[in-house]
Amino acid sequence: GAPMMIQRLIQSRFVRNIVLVAMGTAGAQAITLAFSPLITRLYGPEAYGVLGTFSAVLSIAMPIAALAYPIAIVLPQSDDDSRGIARLSLFLALGISLIIALIVIVAGAPCAQLFDLEPIAGLLLFIPLAMFLNVLQQIMQQWLIRKKQFKVTARVAISQSLILNISKTGLGWIHPTGASLIVLTTLGQALYALQLWLGARRWTPPQDSILRPQQPLPHPKQLALQYRDFPLFRAPQIIINAFAQGLPVLLLASFFGPSIAGFYTLSRSVMAAPAQLLGQSVGNVFFAQIAEAVNHGKNPLPYLNQATFGAFALALIPFGIIMIWGAPIFAFVFGAQWYTAGQYAQWVALWLLFSLAARPVVATIPVLGMQGWFLVLEILFTSLRVAALALGAVVYRNPLYAVAAYTLMSALFYCSLYIMVISRAHRPRKSP
Repeated sequence: GAPMMIQRLIQSRFVRNIVLVAMGTAGAQAITLAFSPLITRLYGPEAYGVLGTFSAVLSIAMPIAALAYPIAIVLPQSDDDSRGIARLSLFLALGISLIIALIVIVAGAPCAQLFDLEPIAGLLLFIPLAMFLNVLQQIMQQWLIRKKQFKVTARVAISQSLILNISKTGLGWIHPTGASLIVLTTLGQALYALQLWLGARRWTPPQDSILRPQQPLPHPKQLALQYRDFPLFRAPQIIINAFAQGLPVLLLASFFGPSIAGFYTLSRSVMAAPAQLLGQSVGNVFFAQIAEAVNHGKNPLPYLNQATFGAFALALIPFGIIMIWGAPIFAFVFGAQWYTAGQYAQWVALWLLFSLAARPVVATIPVLGMQGWFLVLEILFTSLRVAALALGAVVYRNPLYAVAAYTLMSALFYCSLYIMVISRAHRPRKSP
């Protein structure tokens, strides 16, 4: 019966790992939320709008850096293949970041004008730097996921959050601008990668080091071809998704000014905190588990349903509260000037609830070889999201309508994704 099922859930290694990752991320988010009321009063909506614009551009550029190869680190049977993928990712990131830096040096100013990015024109060189540092962070994260070293990632998440928030507060007293937030965000990624690497050195056995291959590594070209569905399908999917996620910020900034973009940015970052916390914990642990199950020829469907409904139940309470009382909560916590951000958060909560429930589904996609389908669905719904946003901003000239239409379309996307993967999971296939 139900008590037996609950007991089995509590005893399972899967749930224990999720709790471990969630505790680390929860600690990190708790620190961020504790500092937020102070940071939002120091910086104000306009600085958040500038940071939001930078982050939107960065998230669209990020997947180009290593063409999504780091995500493949978890998949191979042999550790040396994984080390080879890490090396391939690093070479790609270095080359591509340098090319983008050159483009920024040569054509930064006209690009900023063309894409309405004047507020961050002087800071565009931080984009290739942040891209490269993010790949270092991803490589270390995926390696630790592969090694199921969730303790290390949990500890690092907490220390990272503490250092970053203390820096933001300190700099906020002296120089509370969007530029300060951008510089700290970029340096934060270097620190994150470094902490993950030091943590891995300290808490994992020497033979599990990413730098110590047991045999000569496979040729990068061979690995690049073997895992080519990552650059072919996953990287474009991530870019399109990042474009869809960043679009509200860019559009609101361009139609209604940086302050309105700042309201949306805060609502998004505050709501994304618990969503990321739970989502990464569920997604990362589940990815390692489902890959193992399919490698052993097991049917992924029971795992998938259990994880999906578990994630939905987990998220319903925090997001439900925001859907009902978002606006007054935001005004109380972050200061009266952020009431509007709370109204946006009520809609963002609905979208993120569905996004979170779909994390196990997204983790299953590469394992079932459905990256092509994922890309098609992403393109279709991105155009629907753009249309929904444009309707609110251009036709109704109301930023709240734009956000509401966009979030409803996003929730619908995750429902469709679940239906598509479930119908495919009925036909298990052997992964490479």
